[in-house]
Amino acid sequence: MVSWPRQAGYRLLGSRLDYLLHTRPAEWPIVAAHTTLGYLLAVGAPNAFRSERLGSGVLGIALWVICLNGGTLAFNSAFDRDEGDIAYLRQPPSPPRGLAWFGLALMLIGLIGAFRLPRGYLLAYAICVLLSVLYSAPPFRLKAVPGADWLINMWGFGSLTPYAGWAATGLPLGTVGTLILFAFCPLFAALYPLTQIYQFEEDTRRGDRTLALSLGRRKSLIVAQVAAVVAFVGFGLAARRSGWSQDESWRWCMLALAALAWMLVLVPWIFRESRMSTRDHQRGMYHALLAWAVTDVAVALAWAA
Repeated sequence: MVSWPRQAGYRLLGSRLDYLLHTRPAEWPIVAAHTTLGYLLAVGAPNAFRSERLGSGVLGIALWVICLNGGTLAFNSAFDRDEGDIAYLRQPPSPPRGLAWFGLALMLIGLIGAFRLPRGYLLAYAICVLLSVLYSAPPFRLKAVPGADWLINMWGFGSLTPYAGWAATGLPLGTVGTLILFAFCPLFAALYPLTQIYQFEEDTRRGDRTLALSLGRRKSLIVAQVAAVVAFVGFGLAARRSGWSQDESWRWCMLALAALAWMLVLVPWIFRESRMSTRDHQRGMYHALLAWAVTDVAVALAWAA
C-alpha cells in the first residue's frame, strides 16, 4: 500500500517523483547531522550561527547531503534494482529510465559547487564521487567484493563525511579532530554490516557477495561489536588528548552514554540472532542507526559545546 505522502508526491510530480525517492530523502537528516558534526567541531557550537564560516559550512553540508549522498544512492539503485525494502526507502519504485545518469549528474553538479569551497573539501568530495562509481557500477561494482564494500563505506561515510563539514570551514583539523574523525571509521565499520543482514535474500539474488553475506549473520554481529569497541577506544584517546578537567566529567558521561546505546543494540542482537526474522533484523538496523545518532549528539556535546 502506497503511503499518503507518496500519493501526494505522485499527484504533484508524477513519475518524476521516482527519481527523488531513489535519493532517499528520509536518510538526509542522518547524513546532514553527521556532516554538521564536523562543522560544529571546527567552529564550536556556541559560534555555529555567528561564525564567518557559516555560509561555506551550509553550502558544504547541502552539497554533501543532497548532491553527493542523494546522487550516490540514486546511482546505486539504478544498478541494484531492489524489489524489497532498503534502508530509508520502503517499497522502492522500479528504477526509472536514466536513473544512473541522474545520480551521476547530481554528484557532478555538487562537484562543480565544491570548487567554491576550500581545497580539503573539494578533495574529499572528488574522492567520494570516485568511490561511489567504483562501488556501484559494473565492471568494478566493489559492493559485490567482500571487504571492499566495507572499506569504502567506513571511510566514505564514517570519516570523510564529518571531515567535509570541518573542511568546508577551512580551519585546520588538529590532533584531537583527527582522532575523533578516525574513531568514526571503525564505528561505521560496526554499522555497515548491520545494514546488510536483513538483505541477504536480495544480495544473493543479485550475486553480490557483500561482507555480511560472506561472514554470515553471527560473525557479522561479532565484527560489529569489536569495531564499536575500537571506535570508543579512539574516542577515549581523543578525550585524553583534550585534557578534560575533573569539572568536565560530564563530557566522559556523554561518551559513556553513546557506548551504552551501542551495547544495548548489539549485545541482545548477538544472543537473539538465530531466532530473529528478516523483519527483526531490519528493526535492529534502525536501532543501530539510532545509536549512531546518539553518538553524533554525544560527540557534539562533549567537544563542541
